[in-house]
Amino acid sequence: MTTDLQALLREMILPPASLFVLLALGLMLWSRHPRLGRLFAGGAVAALYVLCTGFGATALVTPLEGRTRPFTGAKDSGAQAIVVLAAGRVEDAPEYGGDEQPDYIALARLRYAARLHRATGLPILVSGGNGTEDGRYKSKALAMERALREEFAVPVRWLETASANTAQNAAFSARILEKENLRRILLVTDAMHMPRSVIEFERHGMEVIAAPTVFLGGGTLSPMMLLPSAENLRRSYYAMYEWIGLAWYAARNSIGRPPT
Repeated sequence: MTTDLQALLREMILPPASLFVLLALGLMLWSRHPRLGRLFAGGAVAALYVLCTGFGATALVTPLEGRTRPFTGAKDSGAQAIVVLAAGRVEDAPEYGGDEQPDYIALARLRYAARLHRATGLPILVSGGNGTEDGRYKSKALAMERALREEFAVPVRWLETASANTAQNAAFSARILEKENLRRILLVTDAMHMPRSVIEFERHGMEVIAAPTVFLGGGTLSPMMLLPSAENLRRSYYAMYEWIGLAWYAARNSIGRPPT
């Protein structure tokens, strides 16, 4: 399956695209099967509203982030390296002369990795590929390394530049570290992404100490959380992506096959 086809299937399964498909189906059925049409269309609108609210986003995000916890043992963790996972990128940043830059999610991870490096002195590996064969876009790890070096004055010892997803982040990073006889790592990624990342790195023989950042759940409940917003939908989307990934891993493991 090509990367583009995988991306298309992912977007069609996740909201809001899947809900618009359900809404369209409901509208098509409305004239001949009004009860079923109203059920599909009304359900799609109701689900979209819930996912756009703070209550809906929090209900999805908080239990996912509850599967990890903030890292507090920098001085006595026994870790041998820090591994930072890529997120997105800005493909053409005009304020940086058109160079590729890590997006704001990746920058949050890099900022925390820099903090951990200063607290522990541990070497850093950055992991992220998604470069193109024509050279138009370079591997994300290159932009991450440059940001750590130029913006945070932190060196990077290893670059993993071939991975396209979390499973490959783990597999290819493990190969690099095993050559150095390093197995115990501080793993830096978003709190929501951490449970799935830990599964992958442990599957490839790493001893993982979770060092999550970007906690988006929790907060004080208020009537304002009933108002829909694009940010709440983004958080719901992210959380549903991770929940589906964890469910997929569980299903594959239950029949004795490793997740891909």
